[in-house]
Amino acid sequence: MTAQTENFEFGLNSFGDVATDGDRVMTDAESVRLLVEEAQLAESVGLDIFSVGEHYKEDSVDSATPVVLAAAAQATSVIRLGTSVTVLSTQDPVRLYQQFATADAISRGRTELILGRASAIESFPLFGYDIAEYEEIFEEKLDLFLRLMREDRVTWEGKYRTPLENVRLHPRMPEGGIPAWIGIGGSPDSVVRAAQHGLPLMMAIIGGQPQRFAGHAELYLRALAKFGRPELPIAQHSLGLVADTDDEAKNVHWKHWQPVVTAISKERGFYPPTAARYAEEVDTGALYVGSPETVAQKIAGIVRDNHLSRFDLKYDLTHLPRDVREHSIRLFGERVAPRVRELLEEDPGSWYLTRRPVARITADGKAVHA
Repeated sequence: MTAQTENFEFGLNSFGDVATDGDRVMTDAESVRLLVEEAQLAESVGLDIFSVGEHYKEDSVDSATPVVLAAAAQATSVIRLGTSVTVLSTQDPVRLYQQFATADAISRGRTELILGRASAIESFPLFGYDIAEYEEIFEEKLDLFLRLMREDRVTWEGKYRTPLENVRLHPRMPEGGIPAWIGIGGSPDSVVRAAQHGLPLMMAIIGGQPQRFAGHAELYLRALAKFGRPELPIAQHSLGLVADTDDEAKNVHWKHWQPVVTAISKERGFYPPTAARYAEEVDTGALYVGSPETVAQKIAGIVRDNHLSRFDLKYDLTHLPRDVREHSIRLFGERVAPRVRELLEEDPGSWYLTRRPVARITADGKAVHA
């Protein structure tokens, strides 16, 4: 197997969804501890990264991500620990730097961030921000956060927080900061922003045919070249479940996916889920649900189409049983990941020509190739 396929990365993403244990809904505290146990499991089955999101809604326990990652750091030794998304728009960049500098120190340099504007906007009223300033807030805070990571001392002035004068924060991150990605949900402007700042691209694809993001990946590669940046990783985040058979995976996942998406569709005004639309999402859309072979074949296909260097599976759903989550994680690490690498080795397609193996990405956008 070539270094290229061996270096392809697999991650797990959690939104802190409350699980069930038998017939009992787990408490919030139990669900937080379960995340730490699942980070340990992800490491034991050979996955590369375990990430936790940031949400502020019922049945989610991921509102204090740096704390969870610090606990996971103490329980693991090699797996990287990141955020499925950090809602930078409603965070204070100074405090965020300090929190992740601390978590990174505890983990001995294994933390990273995916920075996003947020598709779920509960944090805006919660922390007193105006959703009408959605774009402007994110741009200003991204600029400040990257300067804090990349510069030793920062003098800065903006609209959404007090000015800084020759500030040097503590504890210190490593020189250049920790790895940070830009998360996008489909905006071409966000793609170009990631390239301009020299940040890797995480594409959140949760519905529809994922191949439609191939144009975003190609735009990103062109923008990197235009801005004189090195080639940087492109990753995909999607929902799914791995079980022993296709039917088992689909039946279990549908039971828990349907009420979640029904609630979201009412909030955001899009189509309510139907069994037919669900089957379409599993067969040709953005749900990676099935047996290890089925899921591996589908991932390998989208890796080629979307020029990916990493694939993250969002494995939890509200009230999904903890034993189902555990089995899915095991199958994803022990059977899906090695099978995808085999498939890419057998038929890399254009992916082989465009994706160089990357050993490390520094926070200032420099790619250290293997």
